[in-house]
This record gives sequence, C-alpha cells and structure tokens, in this order.
Amino acid sequence: MYESQDIANRIKTHAKSKGIRLKQMLSDCKLGINTISQMSKGNDMLSKNLAKIADYLDCSVDYLLGRTDNPEVNR
Repeated sequence: MYESQDIANRIKTHAKSKGIRLKQMLSDCKLGINTISQMSKGNDMLSKNLAKIADYLDCSVDYLLGRTDNPEVNR
C-alpha cells in the first residue's frame, strides 16, 4: 500500500529539486491549494491528479509512488 504522506514528501522533494513552487504547480494543474498538505495528513489523492503532477514535474507516477528511485519517464 502507498502512504499518502510518503507520496506528498516525494512530490515536495522533487518539485524543490527542480525549482518549482508547490503553489504554482497546483495552480497550473488546477488542483486545490491544500492538496499536498491534505496528503501529508493522510488523505488520498485521485490517480488522475497524481498523473497531472507527475506530468508537470516530468517524472513517472511510479517515482512519486516510491516504486522506483529513478524519476525518468519512459517514453
């Protein structure tokens, strides 16, 4: 099972490494401003929203889920 808190931490860490502000990312993805903080509290995210974030961060959903440590997207 995937922990929402772990996914939120991966999103935050990867966004920071790319110089992306969470507020801007969430706005661009048309997601609520509290999306990441809600995940940090244990709330789940819809898979379509996780895919939006992965696309925005140019990484794989598998990376955000913690299935791999390689953020590269297979194209």
